[in-house]
Amino acid sequence: MMSQKKTISMLALTAAMLVFSGCTAKEAAPSVSPSEKSSPSEASTAPKEKLKLDLMTISWAGGGWPDDHAVIQKLNEKLNIDLKIQWVPNDNYKEKLNVMAASNSFPDAYFINPPEFQKWRDAGIFMDVKPELSKYSNLTKYLGEDGFNILNPKGKAYGLPYYSVEARDPMMIRKDWLDKLGLKMPTTVDEYYEVAKAFATKDPDGNGQNDTVGISFVMQTDGSILNLEHLMGAFGLANNWKEIDGKLVPYQVQGKELKDFLTFLQKAYSEGVLDKDFMTNKARDPWSKLEAGKTGISWVNPFEFYTTSMDTIKKVDPKAELVQLPAPKGPTGLQGTKTSSSVDKIVINSKIDKKKQERLLALFDYMMSDEGTDLIKNGVEGVHYKKNGDKYEKLDAFDKDRPQLISTWLLRRYDPMIQIRKWDDAAYVDKINTIFKENEKAKWTNPASGLISDTQVKVGNTINSKFGEEMAKIIMGKSPVSAIDKAIEAWKAGGGDAIIKEMNEQYAKLK
Repeated sequence: MMSQKKTISMLALTAAMLVFSGCTAKEAAPSVSPSEKSSPSEASTAPKEKLKLDLMTISWAGGGWPDDHAVIQKLNEKLNIDLKIQWVPNDNYKEKLNVMAASNSFPDAYFINPPEFQKWRDAGIFMDVKPELSKYSNLTKYLGEDGFNILNPKGKAYGLPYYSVEARDPMMIRKDWLDKLGLKMPTTVDEYYEVAKAFATKDPDGNGQNDTVGISFVMQTDGSILNLEHLMGAFGLANNWKEIDGKLVPYQVQGKELKDFLTFLQKAYSEGVLDKDFMTNKARDPWSKLEAGKTGISWVNPFEFYTTSMDTIKKVDPKAELVQLPAPKGPTGLQGTKTSSSVDKIVINSKIDKKKQERLLALFDYMMSDEGTDLIKNGVEGVHYKKNGDKYEKLDAFDKDRPQLISTWLLRRYDPMIQIRKWDDAAYVDKINTIFKENEKAKWTNPASGLISDTQVKVGNTINSKFGEEMAKIIMGKSPVSAIDKAIEAWKAGGGDAIIKEMNEQYAKLK
């Protein structure tokens, strides 16, 4: 049987193909037939009774909207509601949810991460929306059945799925450095190593200084590794977890694969190819070093890369040319690319009045309609953009008001082009399209994404951090590669065996 994760991956790719083949940069949303425009939220007249609706979601840099935001006004008018949104900073969001749980004061609907969702899923806190979905055609069409199933018991759908592009970020490489050094685009991990070594030792920027690195990555305090996903996948390591013979297996017990991976990195460190700052690097540092011309290879967010990063790079080196580096093949032909999974939810309070529940579903259904999606992606016409002939022009208010926040931070379609605006030019859209299609070839999924183990919650960070410390010692040559065997046994004894057991129990319930 095809796993839920694989099915969702196919859904995302199918959505991408529909967008890429049938839409232009001006209109990325698929069309809706007249019969599909009969859902409650797309009725020609708003409901007669006005209702106050309280939403809450995570906010990131810059915070959220004021209550009189133009998009909120449009939603209020369309649905006859008084919409209030709490925008809670990410760092405080979990604490906020726990305080609300203690006082039984949850808002009408809110964004929730997998740990809290699973902790409260069976406690009667969330509305089961599955019996109501047939009334809201846009939700079923644009969020997808499998999205509702993720992390839910069979036959239940506690909330709506939040979508993120699984294989969004490409690995970019300095083509001008390749050309200057007479190198070809690497296709295997061995070729990749030789290119990275040349980038670190042969003065690719021509400044006469030994100030560039070949491979930059991040070893986080919890033991997780960033910016080496392509190598981990190529050597057969799990994206945290992988399914082997029907069972979930964490990368921390993959002895052979870990030895091959660490042998590669230990050699890179000893030969000056690896960034010596990997233990102190922050999450974005490899990307920042790419922008500063200090490394020639890094993962990037493609939307930010083409809109801001390239300008930064060009200021450092006007002749810089960057292209996507396809995932290099490992010793057995495996590939991997940076991949995350869509497992967050938007839940509706099961205790509120049924009228409010219905109006919330109508609101969310409208947001997924063609008209609603246009509003939450592009903003209000005449305020955030305007039409000039057959083209669209972004206005300054778009950057000031950020009308897309309700889409990026709360709810949006299962559509890889969620950050493409109607005024974006065709060349830009084509670049994003090409990146997603290339990434799809080497998607590196985690079948256990979102699952929670009680032991993981209690001791996971501790044993993972210790495991990461042992890997770092091996990479820096302070311990032999064979020391990973002892680290594996310590991880298992410290709680890893219990985590594996509990994760597989959770996984079996969702099959």
